Amino acid sequence: MPGQKEELIPPWGLALAGATGALAANTVVYPLDIVKTRLQVQVRRKENESGTAQELQDHHYESTLHAIRKIIEDEGVGGLYYGIASSLVGVVSTNFAYFYWYSTVRSLYIKSRDLIETPGTVAELSLGAAAGALAQIFTIPISVVTTRQQMQNKADRKGIVPTGREIIYGEDGMSGLWKGLKASLVLVVNPSITYGAYQRLKDLFFPNRTSLRPWEAFFLGAASKALATIVTQPLIVAKVRLQSKPPPEREGRPFKSFNEVLAYTIKHEGVWSLFKGLGAQLMKGLLVQGLLMMTKERVETLFILLFAYVRKLRKDKLLKLADATAQRAKNVAPVLVK
Repeated sequence: MPGQKEELIPPWGLALAGATGALAANTVVYPLDIVKTRLQVQVRRKENESGTAQELQDHHYESTLHAIRKIIEDEGVGGLYYGIASSLVGVVSTNFAYFYWYSTVRSLYIKSRDLIETPGTVAELSLGAAAGALAQIFTIPISVVTTRQQMQNKADRKGIVPTGREIIYGEDGMSGLWKGLKASLVLVVNPSITYGAYQRLKDLFFPNRTSLRPWEAFFLGAASKALATIVTQPLIVAKVRLQSKPPPEREGRPFKSFNEVLAYTIKHEGVWSLFKGLGAQLMKGLLVQGLLMMTKERVETLFILLFAYVRKLRKDKLLKLADATAQRAKNVAPVLVK
């Protein structure tokens, strides 16, 4: 039956389970997040542009492992975790909003169509996109702040509020906090592909299962995320570059649109540069999605048990109340004499 879990757990419970899974997963893999951001934003310059070859090498990350080594050398181990507070706030709020709206619109869709089977692939993708769009509108400011923090060097580091203030007082004003919203709305196809694929793979490999084993949830989460990441990587790179400070070659002029970022990147670095940081993005995505769905499934199972226990307590209480009411009625009823 479709929507079994939605019937057992209210939307806020599914949202809390998703947010808990996201918090745990992103805490573990945050160093990969900061590395992939720096790989995606950096511009590979030629030696005949500005700076010596040595200077260019010092400021350019060649790979994920090279980036990790350089960050530790220049900023210490703590450099791999800079900006984690704002990142986790964004992750929790985004995932809570996403899972809440996803479970809500999915339940409404199933009830409105009176479905006896799970929604089809197109329907799952559409429901995921609608939920993702609603979540992005409310949570993108913290994503912009996190991206800016991840690009700050050790000498220029600022907290969440000062970074947000810097963005607001910048050229874009308050709207700067929603920089990349259009790109983010386009990128709702990523979670919609991810969770749509997750639902379809779950129905394919584990039909009629309310809960999954940890390794099963990890496998489905990782597989669905890999597919979504490969398809949307150029959009991810463009969004990150749109939200970060412009490269030195632009002399402080920020990118104004999604298309401008794409055109600049292709012109100066080639088409394949749109897949920069794919290794780190995939590694992070696979681990995050696998851990997220594994944790989410465990939390949802706990909620199912908790709500079943609460329902049992309520049922027992109602039965006792009914018995007490019946007894009182019997005591006050008139005695019938034969």
